[in-house]
Amino acid sequence: MALSISAVLLLLVVVILLIRRSGLKAGHAIACVLLGFYLAASSIAPTISDFTTNVANMISGIKF
Repeated sequence: MALSISAVLLLLVVVILLIRRSGLKAGHAIACVLLGFYLAASSIAPTISDFTTNVANMISGIKF
């Protein structure tokens, strides 16, 4: 739960920065959001979730 909320906030900040600094149009951002909703409802959603969880675990395991 905490991971998904953090990911949502991080992606929200990225989209806001892209809109303000890189000229991302609001329509493009809406299309990306809709794509995310459709992907979440698809059969590939568990694979995407597993992949992001594995990447997060890999990153958290890096020792500096």
